[in-house]
Amino acid sequence: MKNIKKLASTAIGSIVIALGLTGAAIAQDYDWPRLLVIGTPGTSTGSFASTNGWGPVLQAETGATVRIVPEDSEQVRYLRLTDREDIAISSVAAAEMRFQVQGIGGYAGVKPTAQRIMWHHNDTPWGYVVAGDSEIQTLVDIKKGGVRVTQGLFSPAMVTAVNDALPAFLGMTPEEAAAGIEFVPASSYSENCRSVVEGKSDVAYCAPISSVLSEMEGAPGSIRWLNMDPADTKGWDGYLTHRPMLIPTEISLGVKTAQGVGGVTSNFLYSVPASADVDFVYNMAKWMHGSFDAYKGTHALAARMSMELFRGYLDRTPMPVHEGTVKYLREIGQWTDADDAWNNAAIAQMDSWIAARQEGLKEAMEQGIEINFENQEFLDHMAKKTQGLTGFRSRL
Repeated sequence: MKNIKKLASTAIGSIVIALGLTGAAIAQDYDWPRLLVIGTPGTSTGSFASTNGWGPVLQAETGATVRIVPEDSEQVRYLRLTDREDIAISSVAAAEMRFQVQGIGGYAGVKPTAQRIMWHHNDTPWGYVVAGDSEIQTLVDIKKGGVRVTQGLFSPAMVTAVNDALPAFLGMTPEEAAAGIEFVPASSYSENCRSVVEGKSDVAYCAPISSVLSEMEGAPGSIRWLNMDPADTKGWDGYLTHRPMLIPTEISLGVKTAQGVGGVTSNFLYSVPASADVDFVYNMAKWMHGSFDAYKGTHALAARMSMELFRGYLDRTPMPVHEGTVKYLREIGQWTDADDAWNNAAIAQMDSWIAARQEGLKEAMEQGIEINFENQEFLDHMAKKTQGLTGFRSRL
């Protein structure tokens, strides 16, 4: 009987491949939920727009009513996913997920719940840009001293990228950086990037997908990007100490001058609670892959949801992948025993953080400590409970 079932299953699979059945036909094998709610950042974001691109395709192919709910507050969207459970999937930055798991900043007093990656959503490339006629040819030239680097004061993450991460990538001590680099303040993103073509600075940290970069590239003299060698393990080890969730990459998106140059990406993911139904996540992963051709043209960022890009991200991410996605990836030959090893370690790491924080919150309530991320007594208490745990950072 087992052999008959196996032969039947193989035959059906062969027919599906031979006929080239669409995602719509394959989707009928699963009883989809009547209502599927997906949370994203606000209406002005690419995450919201791109999810609105593929959501209607999913609805048309599966019959499920798909609602895309914009939620500007990262904390509220997190709680709606993990606590209120009135959204099933959340679009979230990998860096934000780290904050959620480790209780960083405003998440310190928020109920900790384990999450898993369901699929890759999109990636934003970043790099270090100079004017086209700049004497700075490589990042190493910065070590010679006397270099001006723009400091985007409007974004703490961008300040960290130039003040701390860049010198660490170059092997410079904080003292050497202070002596050899002049940090030029900028009050807006546009001012930050334009500084190098306006002669106000030598190097700026920018995203090549930004419209301002297109303007800069088309201006007289154009621009150049300083290569960050993805193979420079020592340099990246220093860089990720300060920006732990960025991914070394060869830029393939944005202005032409950046493409093919080594840089970093900041990734957005579709996450689900660790407790999400395995069959649901399995079928979502199967649909994301099988219907990619049907939705990839609905938005530029939807094209970043390919299996190729997801597989590449899996080689770097420190966050665990949901069992349902793993099941599907293994089924199509995109998951290995080596993937099991790092994923199991990531699950154990996340579980350790969740357990320690849950215990810390419980004890804080019992001891009458005010649970507030602005209460230093509470922060000190939680720091003791999580002492010794390893923080999440991209794998090299």
